Amino acid sequence: MDLVRGDGVVWRNRAMLLFDRIPMPIAICDVYGEVVLANPAMAAESGTTPSGLRGRNVLDLFRPQEATQVERIAQALRLGHRSRYPVSVRWDAADGVRRHGELTADPVSDSTEASTALLVLVRVLGEVPAAAEERPEPPASAAEVGILALLAGGATTARAARETGLTVDGVNYHLRRLSLRWDAANRTELVARAYALGVLAAGVWPPTAVPAP
Repeated sequence: MDLVRGDGVVWRNRAMLLFDRIPMPIAICDVYGEVVLANPAMAAESGTTPSGLRGRNVLDLFRPQEATQVERIAQALRLGHRSRYPVSVRWDAADGVRRHGELTADPVSDSTEASTALLVLVRVLGEVPAAAEERPEPPASAAEVGILALLAGGATTARAARETGLTVDGVNYHLRRLSLRWDAANRTELVARAYALGVLAAGVWPPTAVPAP
């Protein structure tokens, strides 16, 4: 049947078969990190099916340990760089064990002019020690908290970019991830959630982050 429809269909089906058989967690994501296609190994780490991962952000599944790594990747992609980008990550696997590893993102596209997708691969390096597991994950990174504090004080996106040393696209990237993580519809909701979660100190002006314990 495939041969009747043409060699393109045959090669596409063979590629999909190879993709599914790769033992390492691997996914195709859009340039914002949302999963378009995942193999069974990637889905198994999250205790779901490949279709169940579609539309989810890979950086919410595999949490970066350094926000600056993600910002460097976003900046490189905006500049059209096509290198491989590694990120140190942690995640809670389906078997209940917290693991750590390295996520690499390779820009791929149908042309040399712009990257249209990311080939994401996760290399498992081991389990997180019990002592490290006791430290709760912060609800927002230092970069995200800085942006939220500026927005709460009435700053525009451009001003937030200048004061944090990010680009406007970088600020929007962090806000987009926060909106997805906190299920916030707009920036007003983001700021409200930041106060509700104890990320920003209540009753303080100008807005500032809650001091670390």
